[in-house]
Amino acid sequence: MEYRRMGSTGLQLSVLSFGSWVTFARQTDDEDNDRLMSIAYDAGVNFFDNAEVYSAGKSEEMMGRILKKKGWDRTSYVLSSKAFFGWKGEQKKPNQHGLSRKHLVEACHEALTRMQTDYLDLYYCHRPDPNVPMEEIVRTMNTLIQQGKILYWGTSEWSAAEIVEAHMVAKDLGLEGPAVEQPEYNLFNRQKMEADYLPIFRNIGMGTTIWSPLASGLLTGKYNNGIPEGSRLSLEGYEWLKEKVLMEEKIAKVIKLADLAQELGVSLPSLAIAWCISNPNVTTAILGATKESQLTENLKALEVLPLLTAEVLAKIDEIMGTKPQITIS
Repeated sequence: MEYRRMGSTGLQLSVLSFGSWVTFARQTDDEDNDRLMSIAYDAGVNFFDNAEVYSAGKSEEMMGRILKKKGWDRTSYVLSSKAFFGWKGEQKKPNQHGLSRKHLVEACHEALTRMQTDYLDLYYCHRPDPNVPMEEIVRTMNTLIQQGKILYWGTSEWSAAEIVEAHMVAKDLGLEGPAVEQPEYNLFNRQKMEADYLPIFRNIGMGTTIWSPLASGLLTGKYNNGIPEGSRLSLEGYEWLKEKVLMEEKIAKVIKLADLAQELGVSLPSLAIAWCISNPNVTTAILGATKESQLTENLKALEVLPLLTAEVLAKIDEIMGTKPQITIS
């Protein structure tokens, strides 16, 4: 396993990590998820990602039970949660979501209880909240740091401007700004990581724990001939993903990419994940496999990484046609 420093911090994350978003939603049995987490941990994965909204808090509860059962040294892994959406669904009240001091603090306490831990290594603002002053968000996250309930705070799917504002406010207050961002990043979604965030990487330093490296499974090739029963896009409640990813043009690109993977003698998923972590600004790519075979295959991305020469990367860019235009300023 390779480990990378999270931006300008001293924290080291495994370049491949394990997330519970869809994984635990589909695998409701502790034993199944215990095996997946064990495979990841034994392979050197040290970051496990979660959020209050995942399975309405059940995901955090399950991860907490598994971690307690495993008895792994708490100092050997990094644990996260995220707050914004709340976990009570349509029944939530006004202060049970968003980034107010009230919700951020209460969501943190709930996450600590559900995951049976004394602290979170990473705590994210899961989305920006224009209804809350940035100073309130920054102060709240720093209060939680000072109380020892979280070690680092971050953002997820924030714009570059919002992240810069948070750092400016933090600097003015003599407090810590966000150390990490969790954006979607894959061969179909490149704008933020390869263009928008470049000034932040260069001038501030920021870690990234990217999600959906396989574009919700599209880059595995399993949707090339329709939607298999039991796949993520067949699940109730994930119809929005189907509309987002299933386009003929995208499928055509995936088929061509699969041909390149075959030429290299590697699997398509491992190639797509290796491509993500070939970006030095990616601290870690979160894997969301629901089967042992999938997770084992995805972990092989580390073996594929050395094959991604400049020539191969250029071929991938040519196939995908998704490389963003970068304006030098």
